[in-house]
Amino acid sequence: MSISLHWIFAWYSYIQEQAEHDQPLNFNDYLNETMRDTMENWQSEFLQLMWQVVGLSILWFIGSSQSKEGDDRLEEKIDLIIQRLDSENGKQLIQELDKKFPRKQ
Repeated sequence: MSISLHWIFAWYSYIQEQAEHDQPLNFNDYLNETMRDTMENWQSEFLQLMWQVVGLSILWFIGSSQSKEGDDRLEEKIDLIIQRLDSENGKQLIQELDKKFPRKQ
């Protein structure tokens, strides 16, 4: 739908531009111009989206020191809560969780 509207409005714009310059309508010129504009827009949007996806993936994979510190702090808080709620079995439960889900270094 979007590309159809783009090409329709491009046709009317082409007609107006040709009339302003007293030039005849040439469908091949319209086709070349509109195809070029469509590909430029597509390429620009595609490259921008790919940069965002790749950049975000790299940053997510690498992670930041702040996010790692936040994870460590969160784990320590949860460990403390577990120990306070169940003082007898808390350490054992934490060790089982550490075996099942090893801590990130």
